[in-house]
Amino acid sequence: MITHHALSLPTLETNNISPSHSGLLFSDNTEPLTSLHTAAARVLVINTGGTIGMTLHDNVLAPKANAFVKSLRKLPILHDEMYAQKICLYHYYGENSLVLPPDKDSKRIVYTIMEYSPLLDSSNITTDDWKNYESYDGFVILHGTDTMAYTASALSFMCEHLGKPLYSRFTGTRVPIYERRTDGIDNLLGALLIAGQFVIPEVGLYFHHTLYRGNRVTKVDNSSFNAFSSPNLAPLATAEVDISINWDTVWMANTTAKFRVSTELNRNVGLLRLFPDITAATVRAFLQPPMQGVVLETYGSGNAPDNRKDLLEELKKATNSGVIIINCTQCLRGKVSTSYATGKVLIDAGLIGGGDMTSEAALSKLSYVLAKKDLDLEAKKRMMSQNLRGEMRAKLYRRFIQIIAKSLSISCKRIGDVEALEALKEMGSNLSLEDYDGRTPLHVACCEGNLKAVQYLLSQEATVYAKDRYGATPLANAVHFRHKEVVWLLRKTGAQFSRDELDEAGTELCSLSASGDLESLEIWSLAGADLTKPGYDGQNAIQVAQSVGKNEVVEFLALLMSNTTKVKQIGVVHGSPSS
Repeated sequence: MITHHALSLPTLETNNISPSHSGLLFSDNTEPLTSLHTAAARVLVINTGGTIGMTLHDNVLAPKANAFVKSLRKLPILHDEMYAQKICLYHYYGENSLVLPPDKDSKRIVYTIMEYSPLLDSSNITTDDWKNYESYDGFVILHGTDTMAYTASALSFMCEHLGKPLYSRFTGTRVPIYERRTDGIDNLLGALLIAGQFVIPEVGLYFHHTLYRGNRVTKVDNSSFNAFSSPNLAPLATAEVDISINWDTVWMANTTAKFRVSTELNRNVGLLRLFPDITAATVRAFLQPPMQGVVLETYGSGNAPDNRKDLLEELKKATNSGVIIINCTQCLRGKVSTSYATGKVLIDAGLIGGGDMTSEAALSKLSYVLAKKDLDLEAKKRMMSQNLRGEMRAKLYRRFIQIIAKSLSISCKRIGDVEALEALKEMGSNLSLEDYDGRTPLHVACCEGNLKAVQYLLSQEATVYAKDRYGATPLANAVHFRHKEVVWLLRKTGAQFSRDELDEAGTELCSLSASGDLESLEIWSLAGADLTKPGYDGQNAIQVAQSVGKNEVVEFLALLMSNTTKVKQIGVVHGSPSS
């Protein structure tokens, strides 16, 4: 969440409502939200300000608090009021929640608007505004276009270990959404649909029917609806008659560490553009303390005049004193190269080549890396040279390998052939590709209980949040087939049940309780299920066990629920689940 003030995502708990009480609140013409099995996703929309929600005040566009949601309710393409009333949407998620009309597969997306206080024009946004959204795993940020490329770049670096999908879609408009000729409706709707329907674990920027990688964009036009460009990387997705995802381009995190947000950024960075006859005094003044990092925009392929010894000397002094200087081209397209002598002299002066990074990405990356207090200067320089979030050119997968690998990887999984999976990976395969049913190799591995295969897939790029066509996650598959060690490993990586799976957990827990299946109850607990979740009749697992006289189940459930820490440790010995 981007805010100076603490905001919380509306949930059943924050509204003091539980499904067990919902029957008292609905008439014959309503149905509880827990029956909303067609919901594709719940998305948090954070309104930071910008043109999309501005209104006219004294013939000047300015942000206006609390006006945005009211306007969206009047737009049928962005809100189905009849359906919202039918399922008592506002009762469950608050007055700031809306629901999209169904798509062609009868799927819906429920989204909640949280408003930044105060609303900002994006020209006023600083690095203090980029923090505090650890609690969210799916959101769209409404942001002004002036600094959107900077914020999207910064957020891409701040989101570390993005093995879980963070549906972050920056979007905005050139014309307020209230106006007749606005691009706001298409931009918001497209961002919501992509965030709610596809597992793309990246910070993206959606604008004018196109989803870009957030750290690859730059604003190129201040008067066109097509305001942004990604000069050195093809779009991640395009929304035309259908939404087409360029999976070859999607960045996958090769990590099993849990997702976290690094909110520390270093402000002592700057952007310096070379021009003919720039003086050494100007460069010297710019590089003085407290400056710690500089993006130097150079000519062509990263060139600077090699006959300007005075400039090169100032740059050399700065790098020797610990200032990190990144060499980026002034050109819209292309990358920095050392093929020319005029480019090599900058390397000799201690500058680091920025490859094909945009200036916005390089500046944000510097701010992020310099804030790493546990790294020494050399480690920070190495980090600046590495491709951290797809901000620099990387080898793209060949499409024909991807097509072959899609079926081969699923087949390899069924027999647990890790060596074959490794070979596919070496050929450039994306091991998160789906089959016809939307099942990834990780889905199949979790069903089979092949721990080594699961470990390998997680160590590469397999996402634990992919859903098959029935809405099942790999974690749900592992729980269903009672593979405790696989469940433990998935949870350690950061896997969690989807909202729909959590909604349905109560009935399953009650059934297991009635049958006295302690092992399955333990696995559900290990997987993060709420053991107090009521079933369809309003009773929870303990109440069911009491009603059928299974005292051992009552005692076991009480033990599991006695302490959150204990629950996580049940069945775990020396960091692994007991057999």
